[in-house]
Amino acid sequence: MEDIPVQFAEVHYVSIQKIGNVPVIKGDFQSVPSKVQAWLAQMIQLCTPRAVYICDGSEEEAEMVTNKLVERGTLTQLTKYENCYICWTDPRDVARVESKTFIVTDEKYASVPHSREGVKCVLGQWMSPDDMKKELDDRLPGCMGGRMLYVIPFSMGPIGSPLSKIGVQITDSNYVLLSMRVMTRVSSEIWKHLRHDEEFVKCLHSVGLPRPHAQKVVNNWPCNPEKTLIVHFPDIRKVISFGSGYGGNSLLGKKCFALRIAGRIAKDEGWLAEHMLIMSITNPKGEEKFIAASFPSACGKTNLAMLTPTIPGYTVRCVGDDIAWMRFDKETGELRAINPEAGFFGVAPGTNMKTNPNAILTCLKNSIFTNVGETADGGFYWEGLEDETPAGTEIISWTGERYKLGEDKTKKSSHPNARFCCPARQCPIIHSKWEDPAGVPISAIIFGGRRPEGVPLVIEAFDWKHGVFLASQLKSETTAAAEFTGKQIMHDPFAMR
Repeated sequence: MEDIPVQFAEVHYVSIQKIGNVPVIKGDFQSVPSKVQAWLAQMIQLCTPRAVYICDGSEEEAEMVTNKLVERGTLTQLTKYENCYICWTDPRDVARVESKTFIVTDEKYASVPHSREGVKCVLGQWMSPDDMKKELDDRLPGCMGGRMLYVIPFSMGPIGSPLSKIGVQITDSNYVLLSMRVMTRVSSEIWKHLRHDEEFVKCLHSVGLPRPHAQKVVNNWPCNPEKTLIVHFPDIRKVISFGSGYGGNSLLGKKCFALRIAGRIAKDEGWLAEHMLIMSITNPKGEEKFIAASFPSACGKTNLAMLTPTIPGYTVRCVGDDIAWMRFDKETGELRAINPEAGFFGVAPGTNMKTNPNAILTCLKNSIFTNVGETADGGFYWEGLEDETPAGTEIISWTGERYKLGEDKTKKSSHPNARFCCPARQCPIIHSKWEDPAGVPISAIIFGGRRPEGVPLVIEAFDWKHGVFLASQLKSETTAAAEFTGKQIMHDPFAMR
């Protein structure tokens, strides 16, 4: 008889009022801090999943989840690289949806700027708690029926750092779990730190398609675009996302927590959560300065953070490419910053060995590519890689269309907002202090965006107050990172819209 390994698991149960016993496929519900247990019980009762899976961040967990996604057809291995996978989403679920994103507070103007009666605010959308309750009551009950509920304990920033914050995300998407493992620090160690920390950010995500369902699932990508809703509750440190699996809407540690909720926590505690890269520049004399730079999504933060200097004697090191948490050191008065993320979620089209060689080198292993093209020999491809890919190479586009490179220049391999998701530790120029719990000292701040005409290329502020004024009145051309079409110039103060 052939000796074939058999997967097995010891199953426990958690008894939930009104719905009975729910299997716990992995993890020990009793080992979770009581304040998390109470919230989990409420969410299990509300969402009615078929089972619960408590994540621990282990490599065995990653292998199991990856194999399941490949088996289901959500992921395909890119055989040209080490542990890299490609994913194609439902074409209706490809970007952040600002039109379906809301902030809920008791007081409207705690969330959005004042505007004239009848004038719609373009810098955010507010909804009252009562009105939002009706919207959520129409979506959340039973939303995880027939699906696994994954419990993801994660830290934004190095685990245990005084600058870090803890979150717990619940999701019914194992694609989200796999991506959160790259973008945040997922670990069972979180529970130990949470016992001494009074606060954690509650993150609830569902693809919004309970089983069984009559809706056709495209590309093995469950979603519910007609009812998508992303909601921030800054007063109670909570995020709810429904109906979308796209990273900006579903990886709740990213924009939702690290900018929106953290922005409110920072206001209350006296620090800053900003949409900024962090990098260091060292001159030929060996003098190193750290700078932060804030641009809207898809406007060049990753390329600048991973810059390859052309001026002899200068070196650049990357600390982070998207988000910075900053506070003043009480002893020295220095402004210190950490990168709260653990990975890069970069825009793929336009990235190549000329524009950003370090990004390409970073994502050659342990990475997830979403809505890019695939070459017939198991590699990734997107617009911008033409000079590095032989003409005639067979390409499979993100919509499943096959064509040969160079034969028809109207063919597009990738969605304009196609992404790579890769661990920051793999970056060839990652700074040795990128995970320093104390952060790095910031000497300068840059603000910018896409303005093809009408304003000077570079403006230097007269002083810090003038700099705040300039940053607050920034406008930028829209990009594919959100759902806007056309090249609209929109208000984007501090690149935080």
